[in-house]
Amino acid sequence: MVRESEIREGEVAVEAPPPTDAGLVFIGRIRTPWTSRLMAPRQGRVDGPVCRLDIFEPWVPALKGIEFYANLEVIYWLHLSRRDLVLQSPRNDGEARGTFSLRSPVRPNPLGTSLVKLVGVEGATVLVRGLDCLDGTPLVDLKPDRCRFTPLAPRQPGDDEVGDRNP
Repeated sequence: MVRESEIREGEVAVEAPPPTDAGLVFIGRIRTPWTSRLMAPRQGRVDGPVCRLDIFEPWVPALKGIEFYANLEVIYWLHLSRRDLVLQSPRNDGEARGTFSLRSPVRPNPLGTSLVKLVGVEGATVLVRGLDCLDGTPLVDLKPDRCRFTPLAPRQPGDDEVGDRNP
């Protein structure tokens, strides 16, 4: 079982350099049923509970057209996560792996992503299924699911040269 801020056998923490300001702006707050990492699912499920993405002003107009997509990518800041582990033992078996080889919330820059199913839009609130983050998590960005995104622009030279290059 996962415990809050636990360092397991085989894990290694480092002293991180001081942060620099990247100018990150939170566009909203996520509302989920989970208040502790011990309660939250390890991964979101499209049949999970409906969660709310409450969008802050002045970003509400940026929601225009979002209802055309069945699936969205939600990017959020895992504000309660440790940031100092470089080796982690996800199964608590003493076998450590590098942080960048895992989807763990413990990372130097704790950005989380989830592909979610859009349930609806109610004013400044986007309703979705498929999240796995804690209630009150800061929202960084929303994007149409890149796997289902169809470019609206006409085809350009080089479109077929390197796989799917949708921005």
